[in-house]
Amino acid sequence: MKLNRDAHLQIKCVFFQISEVKNMAGSSFGTIFKITTWGESHGKALGVVIDGCPAGLELSEADIQKYLDRRKPGTSALTTQRKENDEVEVLSGVFEGKTTGTPISLMVRNTSQISADYGDIATYYRPGHADYTFDQKYGFRDYRGGGRSSGRETIGRVAAGAIACKILDQLGVTVKAYTKSIGSIEIDPSAYDESLRLSTPTAMPDAKANEEAIAYLAKAREAMDSVGGCMECVVDGLPAGIGDPVFEKLDANLAKAIMSIGAVKAVEIGDGVQVSKRSGSENNDAFISCEAQPCTNTEASYQESSKSVFDGNITKMHPSYNISKLTNHAGGILGGISDGSQIVVRAHVKPTPSIYQTQHTVNQQGEEIEIQIKGRHDPIIVPRAVVVMECMTALTVLDAMLLNATAKLETLKLVYKAKK
Repeated sequence: MKLNRDAHLQIKCVFFQISEVKNMAGSSFGTIFKITTWGESHGKALGVVIDGCPAGLELSEADIQKYLDRRKPGTSALTTQRKENDEVEVLSGVFEGKTTGTPISLMVRNTSQISADYGDIATYYRPGHADYTFDQKYGFRDYRGGGRSSGRETIGRVAAGAIACKILDQLGVTVKAYTKSIGSIEIDPSAYDESLRLSTPTAMPDAKANEEAIAYLAKAREAMDSVGGCMECVVDGLPAGIGDPVFEKLDANLAKAIMSIGAVKAVEIGDGVQVSKRSGSENNDAFISCEAQPCTNTEASYQESSKSVFDGNITKMHPSYNISKLTNHAGGILGGISDGSQIVVRAHVKPTPSIYQTQHTVNQQGEEIEIQIKGRHDPIIVPRAVVVMECMTALTVLDAMLLNATAKLETLKLVYKAKK
């Protein structure tokens, strides 16, 4: 069929408009502090390019490596036994130990991929995986370890997030994530121990819950099954006024960032789904004046900031303000904008879809078959995903802070005020 000149122009116009859509492939995140991740599970390497990092930040590979070590495989019996050192290489954007303000390129080489374990899945669709949807979208997929949909894609997020965390630390903002629950086993807030957050194999900051979860996971592994769980992340020291109304709400962007992590199926801010069971009088956080009654302007502890019912404890806010709240049901965000109190975010993670039990599926010809997955897989995703949530939260918060720098004329005057 021949197309006339007008039809050709219309088709060209459509393709031009599509090509102009930013981040069409969905591998970039952020507005000012912008990252683009690249690489596949069984390719030569993975990495990230970071644009918008301010010049002058002291940065070494060791600053990034300590975050990557928290997500690398083969570190305990609870993770896949694929052995990867995940050693980061800084390719650009750093000179004499400081960022230059130009794009920072980071790379981690793959060294322990066994692609032969995945040869069979080229012809069928694994339950719970993205095999079928990738085929439908692209008509072709890298079946080795899941390719771009593999958890190893998060290497770039963590490497970039490590830099974001370092910048935030210099601004007095801290971001901490941990495992809140594994299956039905949940940490006791009163037993929270910060020293355990980075040392337990489950990333649970509660010694008793950690031991119970390890035993629970051992039983799941014996049954050739996997387990889901919940992660929680808290942000302290963030000033009020960060985030924008309507489409660029801070909580909306946090939800998007964390939902983009593979296997995350739900995100809660503050008390989350519990608010749907309350009345307004129960859920509203009462404001108080610190001049009327004493407010402690130190970092809020987990035990005090996470209480979901009114108990008379003052929710501590940013030390710059004389206003605080009696509770923090909102999780530190009102109207899409930070209110100066601790930000609380939770993410619910599905069980690892790669299990060793026999499963029912179909092949590419639509024929029903029985399969048994091979390879090396995590019995639970949560412990290694905790640092990914922490880094995605840090990236979102830092980008929002940089955007907020133009919200007030007085802020611009502080930066650009002419010398007399």
